[in-house]
Amino acid sequence: MFDLPACPQCAETDTYQDEQLYVCPHCAHEWPVQADGGESGGAPEESGREVRDSNGNVLVDGDSVILIKDLKLKGSSSTLKKGTKVKGIRIVDGDHEIDAKVDGVGLLLKACFLKKA
Repeated sequence: MFDLPACPQCAETDTYQDEQLYVCPHCAHEWPVQADGGESGGAPEESGREVRDSNGNVLVDGDSVILIKDLKLKGSSSTLKKGTKVKGIRIVDGDHEIDAKVDGVGLLLKACFLKKA
């Protein structure tokens, strides 16, 4: 019927597709659906890396996000408060995936401390 891939973790073939993920019912492993033929639903970044926020939503360049906890700025006495909205983010490679400006200051942030606005 459908030509679904085997699970990369346990090699079982009883996988199913749940929106943008393949799911293995045996080991509960989930992995993204790879678009075939150039078709892409979410248009991942040029690097092919997918960055997700704390709720699992895919982030792309230009999105607005909200901080989910207070973040102390390294090398400074100031703190970014929970609920601060950050507009026009950029996805970058590295440990800190998000490049943004908050109050005119350029910062690198981790996606796990953000949620999509």
